Amino acid sequence: MGIGTSIFLIAVGAILTFALDANLGGVDLDVVGWILMAAGVLGLVMTTLVWGRRRQVVTTTEPVEYRRVEERRDVTPPL
Repeated sequence: MGIGTSIFLIAVGAILTFALDANLGGVDLDVVGWILMAAGVLGLVMTTLVWGRRRQVVTTTEPVEYRRVEERRDVTPPL
């Protein structure tokens, strides 16, 4: 689940919980909203943890090898 999906679930859950006052055949929209908000927050935390692991910087202590390159100007290049 991405960050966008998590924020969308939090927003839809908040709308169902705080903005609507309706009943659908025995389904409590407040509970559904709270569940969606919890799923969105959980997805946001999990996405943050996964992205945090991916962005670790790997450094090496091996020295860089330098080579000296000389170019001869007295020889004409091949055609």
